[in-house]
Formats: sequence, structure tokens, C-alpha cells
Amino acid sequence: MPKKLLLLPPLSASSAFRVPRARPAPPPAMNAARTGYRVFSANSTAACTELAKRITERLGAELGKSVVYQETNGETRVEIKESVRGQDVFIIQTIPRDVNTAVMELLIMAYALKTACARNIIGVIPYFPYSKQSKMRKRGSIVCKLLASMLAKAGLTHIITMDLHQKEIQGFFSFPVDNLRASPFLLQYIQEEIPNYRNAVIVAKSPDAAKRAQSYAERLRLGLAVIHGEAQCTELDMDDGRHSPPMVKNATLHPGLELPLMMAKEKPPITVVGDVGGRIAIIVDDIIDDVESFVAAAEILKERGAYKIYVMATHGILSAEAPRLIEESSIDEVVVTNTVPHEVQKLQCPKIKTVDISLILSEAIRRIHNGESMAYLFRNITVDD
Repeated sequence: MPKKLLLLPPLSASSAFRVPRARPAPPPAMNAARTGYRVFSANSTAACTELAKRITERLGAELGKSVVYQETNGETRVEIKESVRGQDVFIIQTIPRDVNTAVMELLIMAYALKTACARNIIGVIPYFPYSKQSKMRKRGSIVCKLLASMLAKAGLTHIITMDLHQKEIQGFFSFPVDNLRASPFLLQYIQEEIPNYRNAVIVAKSPDAAKRAQSYAERLRLGLAVIHGEAQCTELDMDDGRHSPPMVKNATLHPGLELPLMMAKEKPPITVVGDVGGRIAIIVDDIIDDVESFVAAAEILKERGAYKIYVMATHGILSAEAPRLIEESSIDEVVVTNTVPHEVQKLQCPKIKTVDISLILSEAIRRIHNGESMAYLFRNITVDD
């Protein structure tokens, strides 16, 4: 019996050369790295690039190639020496003594990266400049708000900073701000480097610093003392916005208008609330710049019986004659982090010690680039910390 042939329909010209369609690739995982990233330093001086080098070493990356310098006429020039198109770019800017130059370096580099088509531009500014000018001062202005607007206009899309002078500063920005804390590193230093720290008492040099001191005392299970009545730091009560506009003598009032008169403030004699006799006194604050108030507090604590005095702060600006005043004072040791370069001050005063915080900054960079949660870096952090 002859075999039947199976006839197939003729192939059209289009179907004869049809290529099988490839399956679409699965979407990337939520936490997968999206693109590459680069880390740049906004200042080319050795003192300011030290922190940037520590961070890149922990990340296993290389510092981005750029040149930042001052023209002979004082203008700042920034040149990016590699492609950043479509990448996450992190600008590390530590603030040296010349604050205004550092701000311009950051703004110009951010704008250069924006015009070079970087995907995201994240500023890593451990000490945020002008943070003390975050309140209205008579006929002045809130300079911190102005700086936040300038950074956004220059192209920044995110900021990583540490221990803002006022937490409310985060509300000045139109983009996310991660305000990290240095207190875990300073607490670790107290436990590991201060002998017999269990016999210590945490001291606030003014009532304004009491919340920070209370946080340290509760975490270390130590006592708390507050100095009240001393001449407060640079932020005097008479300079804040509650006296704006200033009172005018012989002012003409509307007939029949009698406003109650606010009583003038008068500081009481210096008082130490808490027992420091025979104890180690640890003064904590966020910034140590002009050290006169710290030196005066140390003298009071010595008179009250403290036998050793430490000063701990996140940002060691230590301007003017700070190293000499510390060396000649009753302060035994000043402990600050490396958010601000202070190598020159350490050479002038051996009492100054440094705690490295590059670990938390590098981890923040890694998590932001990979799209991971930042909650781990804020574990056990409360609103008052």
C-alpha cells in the first residue's frame, strides 16, 4: 500500500525567515544595584581628602578623578576628569576654616555633575555649615535655609550629614536628608578609653544641652549634672527672633493701647545641679568651636570636686585660639570626630583626640546606592538624640 504524503501549507515569505522572539528579561530585584557609582571629594587639599579616602577604602572603590582649585583672581574652578553619565555620584565635602570657599566648591561641583548627566547627586556633608544660623536674628536672615535652596538649585538630590545643630533644619530642604548620629562612636570611646568610667557623671554645660547629656547618661547608666547660670555660648537670648524688631525707646503707642511689659531676664549665680565631687566629669555637646564656655565649665567642675574632666563633641571646629586655651585649661582631654579636619589643632594641643566615623558614612553610601533601608543606621535612636 503506498504511503500517504502529509502536505503542509506553503510558507509565506515573511514566515520563512521569522526569528523566534526572545523572552523578556525578568525585572531586577528591588535591592539590586541599579547603576555604577562614583565618589568625589569637593576639595583637593590633603586635610580635606583624608575622610574621603577612608570612606572609599571601606567601600572598596576609588576616589573619582577631579580637580578643584582657585584661580589667581580667587574664583573656584572644578574639572571632572571621568564620565559620570547615568551614575549615582556622592560628593564628600568636609568644611575647613574657609567655610565660604568650601560651600562654593560644593555648589560648583554639584552643578558640573548635573550638566554631565549624573543620575543622582548626593552630598556627603558631615558638618553642615551655617547650621547655627537657623533662627531669625533681629533684622538678619535664616542663612541655613538660603544654603539649602542653593544646594537644591545646584543639582543635589539627597544629603547625608551628621548631628545637625537643630534637627528642624531638615525641613529647609526640598529633598531627602539623612541626619546620622555620632553618639554610638563617642559612647564606645567612653566605655573603652576612659578608665573607671563607671565613676563618671555626664555634664551639660548649659540647660540647652541637657537633652543630649540625658541621652548619654541613660545609655551609660550614669548620673547627670547641669551647669546653670554661666554666660551662655554665642547664641545669646537677646539675639534670637523673640526680640525682633528690637525695642525702641520713647516709642509712640496708639492711644489706649497698653501692652504688658516683658520682664528682662537675669541669670542666677552659677550653680551645678548634680553631684560631681570625686567623680569624672564628661561634658557633652554637638559642636566645640569657641572653647571659652567649655573652659569656664571645667573650672567650675574642678571647684566642685571633679578630679578629671573630658569634653566630647561631634564637630571639632576649634577655631581661633582654641588649642592654646584647651592646653592651658583644666580640661584633661577633648574628644571629637573627624567630621571636620583638625590635624593642625592636634599638633598644637595633644589633649585633642579623634574618633573615626567613616564607617557609618560608607555604610550610608552603600545603602543609598543599593536602594536599601537606612533604618539599621538609626536603630535605638530616639527623637531627643
